Amino acid sequence: MIQSSEKLRLGDILVIQNTITLDQLGQALTLQKINGRKLGRILVDSGYTTETLIAQALAQQFEVPYIDLITYDVKPAITQKLPESQARRFRALVLDETPANYVVALTDPTDTDVKEQLSHILGKPITLSIIREDNFLACVDDIYKKKAPKSSTELDHDTKNVSPYQFLKTATERVDENNTAAVVFDTNNNLTQINTNANNANLSTINIDDVPVVKLLQSIFVEAVKSRVSDIHIEPQEHTLHVRFRVDGMMHLHKEVEPKLAASLVMRLKVISELDISEKRLPQDGRYSLMVEQQSVDVRISTMPTQYGESVVMRLLIMDNSNFSLDRLGMPTDMLNLFRKLLQRPSGMVLVTGPTGSGKTSTLYAALNELKSVTNKIITVEDPVEYRLAGINQVQVNEKIDLDFPRVLRAMLRQDPDIILVGEMRDQQTAEIGLKAAMTGHLVLSTLHTNNAASSPIRLIDMGTPRFMVAMSVTAVLAQRLVRQVCKYCAKSHTPDAFEIAWLKAELGNVDLKSLQFVTENGCNNCNHTGYQGRAGVYELLEMTHELTDAINQTDPSLFIKLSRQAMLGKTLRSSLVNMACAKRTTLAEAMRISNEFED
Repeated sequence: MIQSSEKLRLGDILVIQNTITLDQLGQALTLQKINGRKLGRILVDSGYTTETLIAQALAQQFEVPYIDLITYDVKPAITQKLPESQARRFRALVLDETPANYVVALTDPTDTDVKEQLSHILGKPITLSIIREDNFLACVDDIYKKKAPKSSTELDHDTKNVSPYQFLKTATERVDENNTAAVVFDTNNNLTQINTNANNANLSTINIDDVPVVKLLQSIFVEAVKSRVSDIHIEPQEHTLHVRFRVDGMMHLHKEVEPKLAASLVMRLKVISELDISEKRLPQDGRYSLMVEQQSVDVRISTMPTQYGESVVMRLLIMDNSNFSLDRLGMPTDMLNLFRKLLQRPSGMVLVTGPTGSGKTSTLYAALNELKSVTNKIITVEDPVEYRLAGINQVQVNEKIDLDFPRVLRAMLRQDPDIILVGEMRDQQTAEIGLKAAMTGHLVLSTLHTNNAASSPIRLIDMGTPRFMVAMSVTAVLAQRLVRQVCKYCAKSHTPDAFEIAWLKAELGNVDLKSLQFVTENGCNNCNHTGYQGRAGVYELLEMTHELTDAINQTDPSLFIKLSRQAMLGKTLRSSLVNMACAKRTTLAEAMRISNEFED
């Protein structure tokens, strides 16, 4: 692993070298806390320094040589010993080879695992040096004799050698014979079909000015995948265009873009999502897939008109079905064993509850992955189908043609299923059909938006479903949240304040808190200076016993709530959060923030 100097950080070196001032460093660090970008990139974009000076300072910080690729004699035969995909992934170039090792140049030495990974790929030990990123990209394009790898959506339309007139002529004259869809070809004769009537398509706006937009989109997607972003928000403001990322459930400003790019950016996204490019007054939804950093990413896109233009939100779904495993959810062993036992029942309804973004879909897909077999017929009804699972019949709701949840559920029951997944119990009609299916020999899995497990059966009754149906059908409720884990590289010790002590004692009683240790966030390059890295699930599982079934049939819900809390004593969401904080996996501040979502 690369070891950085304990004495001097990048900012310190730049100040000592008089490259930047203390005031400029302070401003850059403040911006870094807001948007989570690398300090060097912020300093360059702010005009305080240059790429070369940053690279030289990084070389000094990590005590490795700096190499100027402009003057260095790069040997393609040696460089190509590292496959292009790996070179781009690690931002690495093999510059020289000796019998004992390889000399490898990096643009970013802060990735602590890169040395071991490259050594494994190349089959020899390596020694490191630092290069500028812009020089790296030019060198890679030249050596491997092709442009950066394109996505499956062909985002990168090369218009370098085509006149504006010819490009527009090509784009506007190709229309299919039925005049029902506008067809746009790029200069490599790659085709993109726009899902709109050709007479309404404003094709004159598709021009070579889109080239900066293409590069901007590519950089946004690459950074998003690298940073484990769940959602990309493109938001037009009066004097700028904000690009924000949601990472581990929290929003961060990624960059600000010239507002003149907003219209072209939205149009490009509409084209690849097959949305109506002529419609700017109404919201639209779509989806598309692309390859980013050698990962297949499914993108769900939503557009909405706002005061200063169309806002776009894209949810990124990494298409890796290996993540859908109950063993990877992080449930306590005894709870996981009980959950598995409940899933093996031939009938009944199992609910997974929590707010949007709490991981409910991942839990249900993990359950389906375990349940699927040649002996089980599984059908799902979802809005939308987020992940495609082999061996399972998945149905996408389409309200525009009246293919709604109740209609699909009625048809589904005539398909002789063993297991049914309903994306969400969103209304009385859907709930009643699902509960009836659970009463008539089907295992039904579904989600519900409630604060905790105890309130879920009551919520179904509040929706208008009869008490006896809820009592007879619901077998268990799993409530969950996702909690940010403190960065293991930079976490520092923390002494609880009076408010935190009171919160801990409410769960732990009179435990001597002096015997416990806690941590708080700090911030480093590994966590983009957020103090947190990744999320973990916390859960509570309520199994419907005979006593609870009798209680739900009573008109007063307080008895059911009381008995539910007794049944889950010591195994609630709150107790899970306290245990995480005591185990130094998260901070008290984060645990208390999550607890506020379900506690009065």
